Amino acid sequence: MHPFRRDTKSPRSNIVRIGNREIITRGLNSGFWTDLYHRSMSVSWPVFFASAGLVFVALNGIFALVFFLGHEPIANVRTGSFMDLFFFSIETLATVGYGDMHPQTHFGHAVATVEIFTGMSLLAVMTGLIFARFSRPFARVIFSKVAVIAPFDGVPTLMFRTANQRGNQVLDASMTLTLARQHVSREGIVMRRFEELKLVRPRTSLFSLSWTIMHVIDESSPLFGIPYEEMIDKQMEIVALLSGSDATMAETIYARYAYGPDDIIRDHRFVDVLSLTPRGQRLVDLTRFHDTCPI
Repeated sequence: MHPFRRDTKSPRSNIVRIGNREIITRGLNSGFWTDLYHRSMSVSWPVFFASAGLVFVALNGIFALVFFLGHEPIANVRTGSFMDLFFFSIETLATVGYGDMHPQTHFGHAVATVEIFTGMSLLAVMTGLIFARFSRPFARVIFSKVAVIAPFDGVPTLMFRTANQRGNQVLDASMTLTLARQHVSREGIVMRRFEELKLVRPRTSLFSLSWTIMHVIDESSPLFGIPYEEMIDKQMEIVALLSGSDATMAETIYARYAYGPDDIIRDHRFVDVLSLTPRGQRLVDLTRFHDTCPI
């Protein structure tokens, strides 16, 4: 091999999800070991417990192998029985200690000491991770599957709905609406641009059930006069970000959703979900939350 030639490998591809789009990236440093905490927090619960179980079994297998290298380090273990040493390792790592098997040599005591320290450290790490996963705030907020463009006060208006599935109160809720699109500069450079869309009501002091988000498409709007074909050509996407303080947990929660060109219906309006019962009580029918009808 040439001394100055570097052995290059094909870069690994990763899939990054932004809104409703999947983007393939290459050369992205995943940093598995340097960002292990983030991976532990972001994986699903089945993967989390399966990974923890594999680590537990692997550690006990390693310590059982180390015990196996000694000369009868553990009392009441059958000669040459790896499984007895494996189960003794489980008892030691879990700091259970039933008493039938115990170290009887200096080598056995030394390995057991290291394993007990490892077990206590592992227990502390697992306790912290499980607590962090359970205590992590998350929102149960749903967005309408589609957005509509319909006249409101005589002006075309982009509208979509959001609802709090918990039914409790989200205090000082705010909504930010951003338009993402491809932009080509005069020099032919293609870049992704983000423009904030002005809302009729960008925040509400109390978000409990349903909230209709509206953006007026007038001359000042980036959406003014843009046909469907141009939205497809420029890969436009409208990203909605909701934040607020959960009154029950007293923590800030976030929710995000994105609408592509195919998710925006023109000349439609949402079906009304608010009504009154015969007793005069207000009824919010979320079973029709996503329904629209033509104007």
